[in-house]
Amino acid sequence: MRFLILTACRSGEVRNAQWSEFDLEEKLWTIPASRMKAGKEHRVPLSDAAMAIISHQKATSFCDFVFPSPNRSKTSATKGTPLSDMTLTAVLRRMGVDAVPHGFRSTFRDWCAEQTDYANEVAEMALAHAVSNKVEAAYRRGDQIGRAHVCT
Repeated sequence: MRFLILTACRSGEVRNAQWSEFDLEEKLWTIPASRMKAGKEHRVPLSDAAMAIISHQKATSFCDFVFPSPNRSKTSATKGTPLSDMTLTAVLRRMGVDAVPHGFRSTFRDWCAEQTDYANEVAEMALAHAVSNKVEAAYRRGDQIGRAHVCT
C-alpha cells in the first residue's frame, strides 16, 4: 500500500510489477506499455522511501513479481503470482480506512495542485494520464523525468 501511495500508480501496475522493470541504480521503474491503461510505456522516478520498500522486497524475493502473493504453489514457486486485485482493498478495510486504493491517485493530484509548484502537465504525466487534445498529444513525446527525477 505504501509503494502504491508513494508512486501514485494504479493498483494493477503495482501488483503486477516485475523485477525486470526496475533500474535500481537509476531509481527508476519503467512500466511497459502492455501493462498501462493508455498503452504507453510509463517511467516512474522512485523516492528514497519507495526505494527502501523495493530494497526490502528484493531481499525477500522468491519470484519475478516484486509484490507476490504469499501463497506459493508447487507450479508457481519460482515464477510466482501477483497479489489479487482485492488484496489492497482488504488491507484498507482491515485498517478501518474508508477509502479505495485508486483514491490515493486523486489525493496525489490534489496535493500536486495545492501544495507544489509543478505544472499541471507534470502532475498529469506522473499519473500517466493520456493527453486528450490530439494535436498536443502528437507533439508531447517527453515524460518530464528530467525535471521530476529529483525525488527524495
